[in-house]
Amino acid sequence: MNMQRAIPLLVLVVGGLTGGCVRRTMTIQTEPAGALVYLNDQEVGRSPVSVDFTWYGDYDLIIRKQGYESLRTHVQVVEPWYQIPPVDFFAEVLWPGHIHDERTFAYVLDAKVLPDREEILQRADEFRDRALYEVD
Repeated sequence: MNMQRAIPLLVLVVGGLTGGCVRRTMTIQTEPAGALVYLNDQEVGRSPVSVDFTWYGDYDLIIRKQGYESLRTHVQVVEPWYQIPPVDFFAEVLWPGHIHDERTFAYVLDAKVLPDREEILQRADEFRDRALYEVD
């Protein structure tokens, strides 16, 4: 084999073996800390929590903590420019270093407001009256 052809081939093989790597991490922070975090219906831990992810897009997020209103929302993770095809091939395969795409999302939980005793009794009376006296 001609040496001029062998060198580019060797560079491609070595580049492929020592190619880059993209690590994607999502961190969920809450105020107050210690809330239970669910990502796409899977428990991932208590906040602040970091979790690796493999794809960009929309994630379902549920945050729960006793004494606070549960939060149900979506997290939209948009791909950076180096993850758009065909550039992503170079970032994932040929880039000699490591890339860490780290995203942080912060949420403030609202304290749960419990109704007072009189309101509960009034609602119970209304419910009882509807159940006993309303006819279809």
